[in-house]
Amino acid sequence: MDNKQERDLGVLKLTMFVVGLTLASGVFSMAGDFAAVGASTGAMLIGWVICGIGMLSLALVYHRLSVIRPELTSGIYSYAKDGFGDYIGFNSAWGYWMSAILAQVSFATLLFAALGSFFDVFGAGNNTASVVISSALIWLTAIILNKGISQAHFINTIVVIAKVIPIAFMVLAVIFAREFDWATFTSNFWIDEIAGQSVMEQIKGTIFTTVWIFIGIEGAVVVSGRAKTTKESGRATMIGFLSLLALYVVITVLSYGVMPREELANLANPSLAGTVAYVVGPWGGALVNIAVIISLAGALFTYTLLYTDSAFAPASQECFPEFFKKTNKHNVPTNAIVISTIIVQFFLILVLLNESSFQALYTLSTSAIMVPYLLSGLYNLKLTMKGEGLNGENGSSVRVWTITILAAVYGVWMMYASGLVYVLIMALLYAPGTLLYIYTRKQQGKKIFNTTTDIVACVVIMIGFVASVILILNGTIAPF
Repeated sequence: MDNKQERDLGVLKLTMFVVGLTLASGVFSMAGDFAAVGASTGAMLIGWVICGIGMLSLALVYHRLSVIRPELTSGIYSYAKDGFGDYIGFNSAWGYWMSAILAQVSFATLLFAALGSFFDVFGAGNNTASVVISSALIWLTAIILNKGISQAHFINTIVVIAKVIPIAFMVLAVIFAREFDWATFTSNFWIDEIAGQSVMEQIKGTIFTTVWIFIGIEGAVVVSGRAKTTKESGRATMIGFLSLLALYVVITVLSYGVMPREELANLANPSLAGTVAYVVGPWGGALVNIAVIISLAGALFTYTLLYTDSAFAPASQECFPEFFKKTNKHNVPTNAIVISTIIVQFFLILVLLNESSFQALYTLSTSAIMVPYLLSGLYNLKLTMKGEGLNGENGSSVRVWTITILAAVYGVWMMYASGLVYVLIMALLYAPGTLLYIYTRKQQGKKIFNTTTDIVACVVIMIGFVASVILILNGTIAPF
């Protein structure tokens, strides 16, 4: 490809890309989702502290890795492969790709749930009308993107601006209406048990929401191959993270101070619409739903770009089949777009058949991405233990070790807080990828598994897959 055409993204465009990826559906539903999992005010705040420290550490890790390993573009996959070998690296790439695809499906569901507030035909966003029209929209987006990557980033920037303005208005409306009540915020601040859940269980229950709303924060690293420099992708990650963290905390705290937790938990999606309607009247809820529609329409576009790059970049490094590398005259990976969109379409059909909720879908997307996040943190730990990047040019040793340990611990925390059921569901999502891995290795004439670690990892995934299938068949778990 033409390197000049590829490497044309600066800090501003990359930051807009990160915000466009991350600021999507979660901001409009997170307060209600916290309340729905039984998080008391205290548990919610602790969940935010853990998320803030953990995700900040991960963001700093991605920034650090972009500096000390600038040759590893499309970092999520590259880091895992460089640190742990081909099969582990493949699974990181596969998991990230599946997460982006499932996120796209969840966006489509919430988009039409928001439209359902204006047009009854769309219901909760998971009926026939919703799936048919969302399918058409997904394919239209793919066609537009197929015309060129550069215009995709321009459109994304416009959409980001369009959705930040109404979100800022919502925050100001709650503040100036003076509906925030300290007594409401502090009532039952520490509840030893809600619906049979201990405080620790409440804190663990926040994990999927907190991780979900930050999925995309690493987006500048994923497309670092298109950045002017890898350092700029790292800076964009940090700017995007700090801006969004402040926005998320403010919205959640205000929501918990406007309505009691029990009422927040019972709000329909998107819960922020109900909160704002409570403050300023029905028109406020309508405004939120309009913002949701704008936000998710933009997210559909941005995530088409993300899942396309998530298939194309690994193929460029011989991780996925060569088929995914094919580009058209606009330098766009056509096959990666088409195959990814077909998979999105498959999941949309599953949504219709199972009447899946937005929360169920984003939980699956979050489950898929936790493994790549964990592997990134462990890769950074491996480099730090070898002394790489500790020469003073990239920060003091104490600082580096601090973020390294925190990111690794947060990766482990994500897996622990998810619980055994969702660890098994992760295996369900990852197991089919092994078939693609085997096909790719045979296509390249390479040995399928190079190490004992690869074989053990494959066996563990397959055991988890079989266990998941059995539990689904007997009705114990229902991923969708």
